[in-house]
Amino acid sequence: MTRCFGDGDPLYERYHDEEWGFPVRGDVALYERITLEAFQSGLAWITILRKRDAFRRAFAEFDPAAVAGYGEDDVARLMADASIVRNRAKIDATIGNAARFLDVAREFGSFDAYLATMVPPPPGRLPPDARDGDIPATTPASDALSRDLQRRGFKFVGSTIMYAFMQSVGLVDDHVPGCFRYGVTR
Repeated sequence: MTRCFGDGDPLYERYHDEEWGFPVRGDVALYERITLEAFQSGLAWITILRKRDAFRRAFAEFDPAAVAGYGEDDVARLMADASIVRNRAKIDATIGNAARFLDVAREFGSFDAYLATMVPPPPGRLPPDARDGDIPATTPASDALSRDLQRRGFKFVGSTIMYAFMQSVGLVDDHVPGCFRYGVTR
């Protein structure tokens, strides 16, 4: 079986095979992905995957309402938690982003509904002659999503992070030709 990425690490293979590029619905799942992508900034994705369960425990299973209520005691707890990435700016962003996430969900009925206005379905797919080097780091859609989220007060939502988020939640399909997942929808 040929994959775009992840060969050789069972955790990475499972993420590629069962999650990356599949449509994600539900605000908790979307908040988890946007948070993990922010924490990944400057790190290898496999590092975040290996810490994912710890992140879930640390951030109330990614319940944005719970995380939005975190205070200084929670920040101190998180900064002392060696099982997650202990970056104060990213922790502060995660807490602040939870509140902004809830604002957007209230305004649009859900964060998923908001995303549909920013990146309308169906997800784009790479052309049949595409190669790894053809996968962009940003697109006009990720630029627009980034700008709008920043305008709303989100942090760690640059265009590159937003494009990775879009890939992870199935708003784009960047499986390359030759990958067994190329063109396969769930």
